[in-house]
Amino acid sequence: MSKTALLFPGQGAQAVGMGKDFAAHPAAARVFDQAAKTLGWDVAALCFNGPQAELDRTARCQPAILTTSVAILEALKAAKPESLSAVTSVAGLSLGEYSALVMSGAMGFEDALRLVQKRGEFMDAACAQNPGTMMSILGLEDGIVEAICAQARETAMVVAANFNCPGQVVISGTREGVERAAALARERGAKRVLPLAVSGAFHSPLMAPAAERLEAELAAAALRAPTLTLIANVSAEPVSDPDDIRRALARQVKSPVLWSQSVQRLVRDGYTSFIEIGPGKVLSGLMKRVAPDAAVLNVSSSDALTR
Repeated sequence: MSKTALLFPGQGAQAVGMGKDFAAHPAAARVFDQAAKTLGWDVAALCFNGPQAELDRTARCQPAILTTSVAILEALKAAKPESLSAVTSVAGLSLGEYSALVMSGAMGFEDALRLVQKRGEFMDAACAQNPGTMMSILGLEDGIVEAICAQARETAMVVAANFNCPGQVVISGTREGVERAAALARERGAKRVLPLAVSGAFHSPLMAPAAERLEAELAAAALRAPTLTLIANVSAEPVSDPDDIRRALARQVKSPVLWSQSVQRLVRDGYTSFIEIGPGKVLSGLMKRVAPDAAVLNVSSSDALTR
């Protein structure tokens, strides 16, 4: 019997118009309404109409992506409940881990919204306090990128921050550190080195102030054991105890995202079918490199509800 996992995208998947074609579905509309009431601002209007610059702000982008992902999930549940009958595991890329928590029953949607908005605000503040940047390194093995970062750290802070798929690692740190590592990557034969349009050094030690503030919020948050297997970003291992989930979410802000390793763990555990739920097709694209033999369904357009 095929085992199915749900995957949820993170920051970077946002685009003006996301979720708009689901708005006619009552289940999705209720999610957007609930988000507006919980946060006190019109999440649907920002998602559907922009402007892009406002949607790209971390404190706005994160709750917007969470809301869109959960709205699509609820529309899928209502329209095609059989498509989720085989789902036994969930994972989310960085911010997407909160969507996974909601799906797994470990966290309520309203609690996740409040936490994610705080998370974005804390990350924005940490970016201002500890300026930095990120770049994507294409065409080098994980170990080589890690060795390059270690060499560059002799003069400035830089770490391997996102292991997205084989041959694609994102580095993060101070501008000096990232540029030094990028130069070394080019010397080692990287196919491409791409600057990312981000406001700071996410998933690096420069985010420690945000992690500390988030830890305090998580301590007060209501969390339950998930009803589905939840794979944590920071370990690429299942996590179920609520206190362990809290610690993993706080660490995640300042630690590498082990996405490729998380998907590989699911494949080793017998998962052959994956459904990406949320805006964009980033994770579906990565799956072609991480698990090329897996069946992947992308649900980012309402067309998927009728297929």
